[in-house]
Amino acid sequence: MKFFMHKSSVIKAAVTLVTVVFFMTACGQNKLISNPGKMTSENSKKPNAEQLASDQVPSNESTRDTATFGAGCFWCVEAVFQRLNGVLSITSGYSGGFVKNPSYKEVCAGTTGHAEVCRIVYDKSKISFDELLEVFWKTHDPTTMNRQGNDFGTQYRSAIFYHTAEQKQIAEKYKAELNAAKAYPNPIITEIVAFTNYYPAEDYHQNYYNQNGTQGYCQFVIQPKLEKFEKVFKDKLKH
Repeated sequence: MKFFMHKSSVIKAAVTLVTVVFFMTACGQNKLISNPGKMTSENSKKPNAEQLASDQVPSNESTRDTATFGAGCFWCVEAVFQRLNGVLSITSGYSGGFVKNPSYKEVCAGTTGHAEVCRIVYDKSKISFDELLEVFWKTHDPTTMNRQGNDFGTQYRSAIFYHTAEQKQIAEKYKAELNAAKAYPNPIITEIVAFTNYYPAEDYHQNYYNQNGTQGYCQFVIQPKLEKFEKVFKDKLKH
């Protein structure tokens, strides 16, 4: 947070520039699925959330923490955050709704109240919640209501589902500082709400870009976004 607390003028210039670049590669409404048959199946297998969240955890449990972000298409969010040093595992899924264990089809219909999210397990000794928020703010448009590029609907809303009082305090302060600095042309409307539920998405959504990188959606939407992200955050990437 120090960067944003003491250099508000830099926030406006840097975030605005990065924002313009990233908005040009927002997710499209018609996502290409590697196996269309799975998408329409109500019985598509869902991974076990706890098993996925525990992959490659640090030996010292005190350094392990979880963040849950919604920033539009979870394929894009997953591809970005899994490249950060200190991020241990990511699971795409659904949070913030009122229907238990919803399917992708139900969430896309906008009837469950859920947002597409990524649940990020990270090592606090290598990357902080503040740094995760910096990536979060700069890699999507937090000023549009229920929309990211051509993706529209409540499931694509910008959201931070905080797990602790500390996460809430940090996120709210960060958001207030960015708005005060007018870092974006319009006010940030990202919702900051308590984490209440999470359901992992169907297995074909997991690790999507890495498994389907040659598909059109990945080539024309996710890859250009990643290239820009890697230039901006090159000092925070896994080696």
